Amino acid sequence: MSQIDYHSPVLVKEAISGLNIKNDGVYVDVTFGGGGHSKEILNNLGPKGKLIAFDQDKDALLNNVNDSRLLLLNENFKHMSRFLKFNGIDFVDGILADFGVSSHQFDSPKRGFSIRYDAPLDMRMNENNKISAQIIINEYKESDLKRIFRDYGELRLAPAIARKIVEARSASPILTTFQLKEVLKTYLPRIKYNKILAQIFQAIRIEVNNELEVLKYFLIDAKKILKTGGRLSVISYHSLEDRLVKRFIRNGMFNGEPKRDVFGNFKVPFKKVGKLITPSEKEIKINSRSRSAKLRIAEKL
Repeated sequence: MSQIDYHSPVLVKEAISGLNIKNDGVYVDVTFGGGGHSKEILNNLGPKGKLIAFDQDKDALLNNVNDSRLLLLNENFKHMSRFLKFNGIDFVDGILADFGVSSHQFDSPKRGFSIRYDAPLDMRMNENNKISAQIIINEYKESDLKRIFRDYGELRLAPAIARKIVEARSASPILTTFQLKEVLKTYLPRIKYNKILAQIFQAIRIEVNNELEVLKYFLIDAKKILKTGGRLSVISYHSLEDRLVKRFIRNGMFNGEPKRDVFGNFKVPFKKVGKLITPSEKEIKINSRSRSAKLRIAEKL
């Protein structure tokens, strides 16, 4: 089969530059996708360098690069360090993550990620996962739906949206994206309909793929396996992701505050490198899906 068009890599020069690549270093790209970032890493590596890439979506394997320096693993990066150790790697010089849903996933109607297509409610990045959007919408308790829409969609209407879905599914199962849209169509404010609908789909997708917990595992793993002076380059697309990345870089925690010594100081795993980076107007014009991207770079202490 031929390669699949995933998306134009976002902030590619800035993200790769942030890794400060060593000629013979070992690097990880945990979100291979179409291979755009990985190819740029390989372009900056010497013949003795090594790149290990992860992607849980089997479609990404079709974009594998014929390069002996690259090892592409069809795995979720949740347990990155375990997979690396299995392949004889204990520590690395840099890690890149681009947490955006790929254009391929959004533009494949059967995957159910997009509000634009009538498709089965799915949203699984790994199609072997047992939990799909259909199960969440039809089987989750009203209280759990409310939690998802409140915590992952940041919606004030979460209780009412959950109640509306539970009422509708009691009459007939909600099996497709358009059926879900139809349930909500007369209820959601018309002026913000598409925005709220996108937030609802985002919330369901995050729950299906356990995205925020996976992100936490990833950051904790990154702290363990990065060498001193190694770089972390992370691109996120919504405030929930960016908040976790920002806090972990700042104090090594996801909530609360670290313990301080008698002088008020505390140890941190990383130091911030530069300021928050966002796409230029030129990049946004070329690739509109880059609009919400935020790149944070950190160095292991």
